[in-house]
Amino acid sequence: MTLTDIFASEFLTRIVMRSMAVGILVSLCASVLGVSLVLKRYSMIGDGLSHVGFFALALSACAGVSSAWSMEVSAVIVVLAAVLILRLSKNEGKLNGDSACAVVSTGSVAIGTLMYNFTGGKSGDICSSLFGSASVVTISDKDLVISVILSLVVLAWLLMCRKTIFAATFDETFAAASGIRTNLFGLALAILTGVTIVVGMKMMGSIMISALIIFPALTAMQLTKSFKWTVILAAVISVVCFIIGFFAACCLSLQTGAAVVTVELICFCGGALLARVKAGR
Repeated sequence: MTLTDIFASEFLTRIVMRSMAVGILVSLCASVLGVSLVLKRYSMIGDGLSHVGFFALALSACAGVSSAWSMEVSAVIVVLAAVLILRLSKNEGKLNGDSACAVVSTGSVAIGTLMYNFTGGKSGDICSSLFGSASVVTISDKDLVISVILSLVVLAWLLMCRKTIFAATFDETFAAASGIRTNLFGLALAILTGVTIVVGMKMMGSIMISALIIFPALTAMQLTKSFKWTVILAAVISVVCFIIGFFAACCLSLQTGAAVVTVELICFCGGALLARVKAGR
């Protein structure tokens, strides 16, 4: 299928544009949240929550929940997992940080995979949940509405609390001593990340969605040292990479998630090379 074929049909064009709009909004939210997550070394939280998302989809299927409501069920489970991981990451005992994320993420995938054996589903259902659907028809108008609301919430949070976000991201101890409620900031960050992952899972897959959080932030951080410009550049990189990957997937009948992540990986390598050239000069 070529771009001409896509835009030749009004029905197909509407489906493609709706799916692209959802992807752009999710990419925007993921990249904006990803900067703080990466700088605070919480990037594994995003990866852990994406695996929990797979478990949530399996649990919904096993419980006989309609696919129309699977996103809502998944959102509740992923948000609860986000709170749990955040608490474990602040725990000073033996299980904290990356260890907590590893336990939650690998355990979720293992249990979720076993659950699919009791749903009557086939390997295709597991692959679709893990790597995303190759069809843009799966994206509904409800997904678009939720994506718009999520984007408005994330951008409003970023603009209204930008000073708090900056302080809590770089020096949480100093921010807490200054009277900033850093625990509330961490909770909001985890919850918004969890919801973003759930919204994007249908298109990107539970395995691939965490790349939208990590790659744009890492690429932008190599090109600029300013927090403000890192956020802006990460958002631009994420949106551009998604658009390129999305249309490549449509034209070549590939999984959207894999195509988008491949483009982001190429962009990351290009950013790393450019940073080394600038450093050499």
